[in-house]
Formats: sequence, C-alpha cells, structure tokens
Amino acid sequence: MTEPRFDELIHAPTRLSLVALLAPADAVEFGYLREQLGLSDSALSKQISALGAAGYVNVHKENRGRGIRRTWVVLTDAGLTAFDGHVAALNQIVARARPAGLGATADPVPAPGADGPDPPSRRPG
Repeated sequence: MTEPRFDELIHAPTRLSLVALLAPADAVEFGYLREQLGLSDSALSKQISALGAAGYVNVHKENRGRGIRRTWVVLTDAGLTAFDGHVAALNQIVARARPAGLGATADPVPAPGADGPDPPSRRPG
C-alpha cells in the first residue's frame, strides 16, 4: 500500500491533471498534453519545468527529420511515488469526511421529509 503523503507541488490543479495523464503511460507527447490540458506551450513548459526541478518528470526530445521534433514527457519513479502518495492522502482526507459504511455516491443525509424528521443542518447559520 502506498504511504499517504500530501504533495503541495502536485496538488496544484494543472500539475495534478498533468501527472494524472503521465501516470499510466511510459511517455506522453508534449502536444497531446497541451491539447488535453488546454494550455499554451509556455504554460505547459512552466508546469513541466516545476515538476522536473523536483525530479518528478524527465523530458526527451526526438528529431524526426526535416526539422520535425517531438518532445516526450516521462513520469519518473519518484514522480509516480509522489503522485500515488498524494492520491492516497486525498483519499484519506475524503474518507474522513464520510460516515463509515457509505460509498462514494451515497447520500449521507436523507432528503427532508423522507420518512422521519428533517436532518440537522450540516453548516452553521
């Protein structure tokens, strides 16, 4: 089992989405990541650089001839470990917020008027 460890670097929504795209793959082409994330080249490069500085990704450039270059992004073992730990930490946080025995889609509070008194308010005010 992966040790839960919240990772501030991965937690940023764009980087979390980026790492989630990289996790199941051996390598992902830069253009595909750009399209899936809806980012400009410079914005994606900035996110990749931040992850690279932490040792979470490697970048490989491939010359395909006639001036065509492809850039591949690879999640490192350290990156995958950090991602798995972050996901485990998020799952742990969510699990604490749910009453025991309820699934991800269960409604923990019955609808008002449904066979019994109205449930107490979950929020003050």
